[in-house]
Amino acid sequence: MPLTETLARVDADLAAGRVPVARQRLRGLISSFPHDLTLRRRLAEVYRLYGDAAEAGRWMYLEEDRNIDETAAFETRYGSPGWRMKALAWHGPEVRAGTTFAEGQLVAVRTACAERLGHPVDWDDPASYRGDLKGESEAPSGPWTVGGALAGVGCLVAALVFLAIWVNGLVALFG
Repeated sequence: MPLTETLARVDADLAAGRVPVARQRLRGLISSFPHDLTLRRRLAEVYRLYGDAAEAGRWMYLEEDRNIDETAAFETRYGSPGWRMKALAWHGPEVRAGTTFAEGQLVAVRTACAERLGHPVDWDDPASYRGDLKGESEAPSGPWTVGGALAGVGCLVAALVFLAIWVNGLVALFG
């Protein structure tokens, strides 16, 4: 599907309140167009709707007008340079970033990772920075979001309802 058509669908999804679908479409676009900073900015806006500062900071990391609190949340969640390289989902040389600031950010993350590991690393070779991912889970955990908390409460309520029905069934059976 062409970029403009997918972006039109993102806009329609957001207008209809289908935020998770819009988020997935944007993530797919970034996979296909990793150098498009506008797509990253759009995805950051969607994560702000979720109240997820770390993910908003992740996708605004290459923007000079980024929010410092979101950037700090991103850097905390993705604590090592290797995790930041993986999270930024960049491909190719940094010069493709389109802005001097973004290029500088990418070079800084890659350089920090290389210094930490003691050997060169490459955006296109995840094995080159895999050594900096050891000892941490596949997806670094972050603070609870409102959506995550509501999902947890929903599961708890469902479990309590099931338990109440089960107990009432036992009482009726054994009276």
